[in-house]
Amino acid sequence: MSAPHANPPARPLTRASIFAQAWPIMLGQASVPLVGIVDTAVIGRTGDSTALAGVALGASIVMLVFWAFGFLRMGMTGLTAQAQGSGERGEVEALLLRALVIGLVLGLLLLALQWPIRQAALAIMAGGPSVDGEASGYMSGRFLGAPATLAVYAINGWLLGLGRTREALALQIAMNVANIGLDVGFVWGLGMGAYGVGLGTACAEGAALVLGLWLVGRVAGANVLAMIVRTPRNLLLDRARLARLFAVNRDIMIRTIALLALMTWFANGGARQGATTLAANHVLLQFVSVSAFILDAFAFTAEERVGSAIGHNDKARFLRAIRLTGEFSLASGAVLALIFLLLGGLVIDLIATDPEVRRTALTFLPFAAAIPLIGMPSWMLDGIFIGASYGRALRNAALAATALYIALDLALRPFGNWGVWIAMSTSYLLRAGALAVYFPRLLKDMESPADKDTSQTA
Repeated sequence: MSAPHANPPARPLTRASIFAQAWPIMLGQASVPLVGIVDTAVIGRTGDSTALAGVALGASIVMLVFWAFGFLRMGMTGLTAQAQGSGERGEVEALLLRALVIGLVLGLLLLALQWPIRQAALAIMAGGPSVDGEASGYMSGRFLGAPATLAVYAINGWLLGLGRTREALALQIAMNVANIGLDVGFVWGLGMGAYGVGLGTACAEGAALVLGLWLVGRVAGANVLAMIVRTPRNLLLDRARLARLFAVNRDIMIRTIALLALMTWFANGGARQGATTLAANHVLLQFVSVSAFILDAFAFTAEERVGSAIGHNDKARFLRAIRLTGEFSLASGAVLALIFLLLGGLVIDLIATDPEVRRTALTFLPFAAAIPLIGMPSWMLDGIFIGASYGRALRNAALAATALYIALDLALRPFGNWGVWIAMSTSYLLRAGALAVYFPRLLKDMESPADKDTSQTA
């Protein structure tokens, strides 16, 4: 199992095959922001704008903390696709085992440190005493699911790296349906407020971990315990492979923290202007989330296809994968922008009942509607570089884009929430431009794989 095999036959690379791979991801990803919308609506329909603002603030902090470990998903997809493409079947299973251990350990650490994390984050965000109280309740429930959350990241990344998008869809849908049901039950049924929203999500993620381990067993032909037994220790603990795993994950972690800091800075921009603006911006962020998660279907497909092409050392497939996934992404971005412009007002009225929140959200809706088109290049380039495991490029581009975004936001503060949204929209262009600088180097490495600069993943 541990020795490399001859490269397996490459799968067809056509528009039909790309769409067949992407649509399950699209459905699964589309359901993720739907959970955020339900979370927001469950609280929003109570008419309590303070509780809604608290959930908005708490969700932003939890996203920052948890998704800082999103390398367990992203790093796994590229590395798994490359191992599968090059015929290293034993390494495919070893990657999953390493990531599961890392995810569970880091999750338990987050659970143990949740109180100081909550206090420090709320002090930085400065949402006000009443908003902070609601946000703290949401986070205390949400942190209970930290170990399961990070382990599910690893499972999702592994499934996507193998192109098993239908299994990834089943896992995502099951978790989201459970999340919606539990949130409604805890908040409307038991009156648990913001804490109930967080607890419902944590319980749903625990259920998703159980289902995910079962799906892994189906894909691998053996459960995780059997995989541990049949994986040679010298492969599982191979120093060179572990070093590459940690190098790629380190750079992707820095990249993710930088981008999450950007999003948190944006949320804080609303918080500075009061609970109404914070709540309205959070409502509009649901549109941004829908855009990101749907367009990520093609970015995730690009990750697997690019990683597989690199594993096969096939530049022609590499370029074709980029072109085909890019075509779908551009068309989808245009359709989403049009839908948001036409139907955004109805969605806003559905989510929030507070008249001021509705009016503020409607005023800034055009910014949210434009993001599917503005953000498409940055999401696609993310997928390409993640699939290639070019950690250094991802890290440097994110750091540069975040620094420039913060400078722009500070310069535009006299314009209030208009400045907040102008800076946010521009940040996507900054990120795409920074990644594009590294693309010629990636092409050069595809032409001369033997001379590839290993510092890209070191």
